[in-house]
Amino acid sequence: MRITAFLVLFIVSFFQLQAQIFDPKNLGNNIEDPIEWNASIEQDNDSIYTLVFTAHLEKGWHLYSQEEVDIEIAPIPTAFTYTEVPGKYELIGTTEEPDVPALYDAVFETEITYFEDKAEFRQKIRVLDPEDLVITAEVYFSVCDDEKCLPPETERFTISLENNEITEGFTNLEVTDKDQRFSNALNIDVKGIGGVAVEKEESSGYATIFFLGFIGGLIALLTPCVFPMIPLTVSFFTKGARTKKKGLMNAIMYGVFIFLIYLLLSVPFHLLDSLDPEILNNISTNTTLNIIFFLIFIFFAFSFFGYYEITLPSSWSNKMDDKASSFGGVVGVFFMALTLAIVSFSCTGPILGSLLGSSLTTDGGATQLSFGMGGFGLALALPFALFALFPNWLNSLPKSGGWLNSVKVVLGFIELALAFKFLSNADLVEHWGLLKREIFIGIWIIVGVGLILYLFGVLRFPHDGPKTKLGKGRILLGVVTLGFVVYLLPGLSNTSYANLKLLSGFPPPLFYSIYEKETEGPLGLKAYKDFEEGVAAAEAANKPILLDFTGWACVNCRKMEEQVWSEPDVFELMQNEFILISLYVDDRQELAEDQKFNYKKPNGGIKEIKTIGDKWATFQTLNFQNNSQPFYVLLDKNMNLLNQPTGYTPDSEEFRKWLQAGLDEFKNSPSR
Repeated sequence: MRITAFLVLFIVSFFQLQAQIFDPKNLGNNIEDPIEWNASIEQDNDSIYTLVFTAHLEKGWHLYSQEEVDIEIAPIPTAFTYTEVPGKYELIGTTEEPDVPALYDAVFETEITYFEDKAEFRQKIRVLDPEDLVITAEVYFSVCDDEKCLPPETERFTISLENNEITEGFTNLEVTDKDQRFSNALNIDVKGIGGVAVEKEESSGYATIFFLGFIGGLIALLTPCVFPMIPLTVSFFTKGARTKKKGLMNAIMYGVFIFLIYLLLSVPFHLLDSLDPEILNNISTNTTLNIIFFLIFIFFAFSFFGYYEITLPSSWSNKMDDKASSFGGVVGVFFMALTLAIVSFSCTGPILGSLLGSSLTTDGGATQLSFGMGGFGLALALPFALFALFPNWLNSLPKSGGWLNSVKVVLGFIELALAFKFLSNADLVEHWGLLKREIFIGIWIIVGVGLILYLFGVLRFPHDGPKTKLGKGRILLGVVTLGFVVYLLPGLSNTSYANLKLLSGFPPPLFYSIYEKETEGPLGLKAYKDFEEGVAAAEAANKPILLDFTGWACVNCRKMEEQVWSEPDVFELMQNEFILISLYVDDRQELAEDQKFNYKKPNGGIKEIKTIGDKWATFQTLNFQNNSQPFYVLLDKNMNLLNQPTGYTPDSEEFRKWLQAGLDEFKNSPSR
């Protein structure tokens, strides 16, 4: 019965979502301007001139080449345009740029030609008539760092060849009454936070993964590779030592070394994390790694079924055993612990693989893995220390037998079910449509039925002994598994019961369904592309507004949509409780002629608002003092902020809490 309780506890615990630290961003002046342009003129001879445009970039920022990149989400290429003045001058060739090799870009995850620190562009011209010659040159560009890209901007230079003068900016533009009306309309007069206070919550993620690791270690104790070692090893220390005290100390040290060995296994992942902090966090959406995890888990599962054993080379354990005998003392005890870790790998390896997969596919990375490995090592170590302290407890241990193999087979079914979670991750990212939600749940139902048939003695595996009367533990676990399968059945339907909340985050999200209907928003969400239209919908529905400043070339925007918005808890909130308004700041579709206007910046400059992207980028900086994407704001219909705006938030639980805090404020607002 105790063994069954351990297995049930492990299955239930594995499905618990892990809360993360919630740290809301403060609203303030976050307008970034990491690039400065200037221009100059070089005269080659009487008629040939070179226009030189130089970009100076702050450290860490990139300016992209004029060459288009053929990828789905690509950076905005730098583009130069020159006013035509017939009979006055002509361009010689195209604008030349620095000759640098393509480098790996962390944002777009491919090799791209970009410039850092300083970039010089040169355009040769032939002057046909220098008298009163004025050339207007514009450069359209966007800059990115390793996390985000800023909305595209246009820099203008007015070049007078006759006077050899260059004027920067849109100095020839005027702001009419019409322009001022359109500019005023951009200002929505956002009200402040008021009494909203969102407190930080301590992370329970590390405690959760430590607990899961500890449960995994307890289950590893019940496998044929480890369980028989407990009485043998404890007896060796307690009876083989010269004194009782010495034997007790050796047993405790043996346990401590087991704990340290498993904890040290996480150290290489910390080194990877320090070289590239994103390398572990990106596993959850890396297609190749998820497929590798899928294949490894299938391999683990059939190992537990008894078709083969996963073992480390026997020479390793023999060498460790020799060293334990040779050294003696503390060093010898350490090598004995290392020998146990190697010999028991055929049983502990798949469980450790599950722990590795479940921790590294969350945002905790290497630190979370260390907590999990520490919990696993502690669970393995405790029996050796406790039974050494209380040797009479050994008499209460059940005898080794066929039940140990049954534990392995049950774990094999669990590994088989978890394998499809990784294949599902890859399927979601690549949009293959192979594992829609109902197909995924159907596979789990089949695996569950297989486990039920095994527990009730219908299915048999290679290492199973002769058929005997079913024990109470197997019957109980079989009934629990049957209940779980029955719970899964509504997940195959297109009803309100299809939302299996106990498994939230494990099956594909509700919208990724064979019953799915396409809409114009991300993930099938209804998304308004015009602010005023969205506000009207929010007022009619009496719902808060989720204002999404995004971009077609915004990689982190897509990551948020695919990795965070797709989480069922987040998706349901966005779909049912908010009006989503997605404003694309890099949309180059031109506004209607009567909608174009000149905007006078607070610093005195003038900006032409010619495209949809121009309008929404200006709208963002004017009202929220921020120009990075993604950027999310929660408002009510009266333009009251419901909580602090936030940006890129790869932790889905943090983003859900942010949404929920704004929703709670909206519901409690007297102006609702």
